[in-house]
Amino acid sequence: MAHSDTAQQRDTAQQRDTAQQRDTAQQRNTVKQRLADEGIEFLLVQFVDVTGAAKVKMVPVAAFDDALAVGAGFAGAALSGMGQGPHSHDMLARIDLDSYSRLPWQPNTVRFASDLFVDEAPHPFCARTNLKRVLADARARGYVFNVGMEPEHFLVSRGDDGAIRPWDPEGVDSLAKPCYDFRAMSPAMAYLQELTLALNALGWGVYQCDHEDGNGQFEVNFDYADALTSSDRIIFFKMATSQIAGRHGAIATYMPKPFADRTGSGLHVHYHLADAGSGENLFLDHTDERGLGCSRLAYHFIGGIMHHAHALCAVTSPTVNCYKRLQLGAGLRSSRSGFTWTPAFITYGDNNRTQMIRTAGDGHFEDRTVSAAANPYLALAAYLTAGLDGIERELEPGEPNLGNMYERSLDKIRAAGVDVLPQSLAEATDELRLDQVVQSALGPIAAEFIDWQAAEWAAYHSQVSRWEVDRYLTSL
Repeated sequence: MAHSDTAQQRDTAQQRDTAQQRDTAQQRNTVKQRLADEGIEFLLVQFVDVTGAAKVKMVPVAAFDDALAVGAGFAGAALSGMGQGPHSHDMLARIDLDSYSRLPWQPNTVRFASDLFVDEAPHPFCARTNLKRVLADARARGYVFNVGMEPEHFLVSRGDDGAIRPWDPEGVDSLAKPCYDFRAMSPAMAYLQELTLALNALGWGVYQCDHEDGNGQFEVNFDYADALTSSDRIIFFKMATSQIAGRHGAIATYMPKPFADRTGSGLHVHYHLADAGSGENLFLDHTDERGLGCSRLAYHFIGGIMHHAHALCAVTSPTVNCYKRLQLGAGLRSSRSGFTWTPAFITYGDNNRTQMIRTAGDGHFEDRTVSAAANPYLALAAYLTAGLDGIERELEPGEPNLGNMYERSLDKIRAAGVDVLPQSLAEATDELRLDQVVQSALGPIAAEFIDWQAAEWAAYHSQVSRWEVDRYLTSL
């Protein structure tokens, strides 16, 4: 290459860096002015551990520049799955200006999602940084991953004995089939309205709320966005619900199956790939011979999801309790309402909620198996990677299932060659150990994640439950 060409490339790179610095400075100044205009006094610099639980450092607004340029420091070994020991250098959480979210329950405070750095380098064990890596790879291929997520959750109360029950201050949420019921929802309307107004003030586009299928269970639906923005919003949503519910005397929980006889909570994922340039939905094809309005690209994507579903399950259903809502056989109807609404079969179909992947509309898929306990950053990184592998390898998902999967016996389902999701955390973790594609989606987090799940299963398996005592104490 000629010397003049090299010099020109260097000058172009310098000009680009200068432009980026100028844009960052302008955005920083705009945000600083907004902080002043809104009377903000404190910042929550928010990040997550491997479980996806919100962690924060609180700093006064006067430290905004440091939180942006340097970061809020903390000991990474104090959190789970961060790849650090007590001897490790400080971890620094640097705020993302685009994630500005004013706290509705503490209006003098703003939450910023942050990325983690160690020794001036992006920390590869940061779940948010890892998702950005996967999204950048997808963008390099010409794709943007657009996602809408439905965070189901329960409102519960806890007695002096530690037992929980559905939050029901008026004693009216007792129907076997409480979904959408006005009387059951009424006590929670003040909570849901306060939450909706707060989120819409942030521009989230909440378009509906409802009482879900379990007593004390609710869902709030808001507009879809790119995968990173949606993940940031899920973390903030959990923060908001915990605080707003507390003001109404309830505990908001994302435990997937808090009650054995009620429907569990999912984090249903709606998604499509869009063209990185035009924003066009690449999953959409009105000439689809299968009649679902989906493109060949879309079918290859879900072919990848179904191929990697066993290992994906470890990431999208990461806790012991998640598998209480993914059970086969009697588990399909282990709910007072008659259904769990959680498919455990690796299938796809039309607008049919008995399938793992529902075609909710032309070019629009929904995965109904993702658990409320999922770390959204890790779950979406793994999901996208599996789908892109399906596109690259042109994997086929087979023909859609159009019938009611709940009406088919397990023998008939297995005879038809339909596979099932793992039935325990241990089984799912073993599958993840064997799947290099899904592990690659997690980067170095994979080993920490597997170790954490193995420890979780061992701790669970070593406990003696009340069920065991009642069943075996005097019967043997």
